[in-house]
Amino acid sequence: MNLTMLYSKIHRASVSDANLNYVGSITIDIELMKAAGLQEGQKVDIVNINNGERFSTYIIEGKKGDMCLNGAAARKVQVGDKIIVMAYAQYNQDEILNYAPKIVLVDEKNQIIAIKKELKDV
Repeated sequence: MNLTMLYSKIHRASVSDANLNYVGSITIDIELMKAAGLQEGQKVDIVNINNGERFSTYIIEGKKGDMCLNGAAARKVQVGDKIIVMAYAQYNQDEILNYAPKIVLVDEKNQIIAIKKELKDV
């Protein structure tokens, strides 16, 4: 049996922009993507801490500090909102024995302050 588990997340990122006139997606700082093990085009779930919105989109690479919601998703956030970006993966029973998601914690400017490999105390 395979289970869908949290693979990684960027926790409490600040929305830097919301671009309604783009085709769609979330633009994420390439360094944050690397730290979280995320790929361009990968599906992610977004949770807006400020208003409770939850939605899915895909990632495109951005520059330093970028955390921009594009297209229709731009209506679900405001600049400055805190969001969580979450990616999932399928794990089999053997892989779950060593399961540890990657949690990237960021500051107000979306700079990495810590990377954890556990769900506790996040």
